[in-house]
Amino acid sequence: MKRLILTRHAKSSWDDPASADHERPLNERGRLAAADLGQWLASRGYVPGQVLCSDALRTRQTWEGIAPALPGAPAVELKPALYHAGADVMLAVLRHATTDVVMVIGHNPGISEFAQRLVARPPVSDGFAAYPTGATLVCDFAVDSWADIAWGQGVADDFIVPRELA
Repeated sequence: MKRLILTRHAKSSWDDPASADHERPLNERGRLAAADLGQWLASRGYVPGQVLCSDALRTRQTWEGIAPALPGAPAVELKPALYHAGADVMLAVLRHATTDVVMVIGHNPGISEFAQRLVARPPVSDGFAAYPTGATLVCDFAVDSWADIAWGQGVADDFIVPRELA
């Protein structure tokens, strides 16, 4: 059995229009949402053994907000390939994961398509299709190796968007 925690970065700032997209930070709402997501994950025992994260500033800061709430949180593994990756690239990165519980932090539109294609049945949530900032899916796969996962195999266990935590 493998478990995926799939999180879109929290709300980012558009205050500096001259800033490169890759270097956009979280805004205050995003920082608070990341901390809330960490508390939510911890309260349900969803603790990753490995974190695969886009190397963009806003995804890194999302993990930095989540991690303090998780006991024994692993060091983040920055994956440049996840920056604005499509669903197929995200799947390829995930297939190289090495622990039973893996968190992937990425971006839309790829993360939304990735989530939709992974699960056999989507969770009952208005936010799932859009996958807004901070959206987090927890799904399980009945496989022995991440290399064996395929589209439509995931069983959605949980789904949350930060506004539901306020």
